[in-house]
Amino acid sequence: MKKFAALLLAVAMLFTLVACGPKTENNDNNDNNDQQVEDNTNEPTFTTVEEGKLHMSTNAAFPPYEMTTDDGGFEGIDVEVAQAIADKLGLELVVDDMGFDAALTAAQVGQSDIVMAGVTVTEERLELMDFSDSYATGIQVVIVKEGSPIATIDDLANAQMIGTQKATTGSIYCSDDYGVDHVTEFDTGALAVMALVNGQVDAVVIDNEPAKSFVAANDGLVILDTEYAVEDYAIGTAKGNTALLEAINAAMAELKADGTFQEIVDRYITAE
Repeated sequence: MKKFAALLLAVAMLFTLVACGPKTENNDNNDNNDQQVEDNTNEPTFTTVEEGKLHMSTNAAFPPYEMTTDDGGFEGIDVEVAQAIADKLGLELVVDDMGFDAALTAAQVGQSDIVMAGVTVTEERLELMDFSDSYATGIQVVIVKEGSPIATIDDLANAQMIGTQKATTGSIYCSDDYGVDHVTEFDTGALAVMALVNGQVDAVVIDNEPAKSFVAANDGLVILDTEYAVEDYAIGTAKGNTALLEAINAAMAELKADGTFQEIVDRYITAE
């Protein structure tokens, strides 16, 4: 009887040691796997200028990318794409309309979250801000009056004055190619075109899609056949806000994949 009791005591002690012993290697792996799953389910975090909102700085005088409506609102490719991105990020879009150069600066210094205004990626701008993946191709063209002696891009060298929109790549390129003395900058592309209509400049260099709208609205103007420059449009953000930029790129990729992006473009730009 004593031997049987001793045997029972030994078995009980064995179970106690097993229960209190260190975790096995397999248990450690399971805990790590559980932690990895939990980490992978975390939503990406990013900061915005105003909590719950996505501020977009723009110059709403650049059809069909951004423009004002009769009731004081905003529309255009960039506006609708920004709205779709904001929806995917669970944010309310706020459009801040200002001059083009001010719109760039607002994003650079963190007064806005993004700048969308047909913004071209350049080496100089990359030093001041970060950019999303490209979402469109921009083409710089030349507008002149019908019958103008400026019939080709080469003839721009003979122009007394070229009109451009302030701080745009068109203005930068023309200043580099023909000298600042032969370039007049205007706050908007529309003002540059009006200067052409009034004979204050000999030509206007501007992006192709706005150029089409301006020519359609003003009799006697034409676009030269040859392209002046080809560029990439992207969304600009302040440097260092990597999480927001990654979220924007992911949202844009989804919009392209499900056809939403192309649907927006097709509403404003018809196939020729």
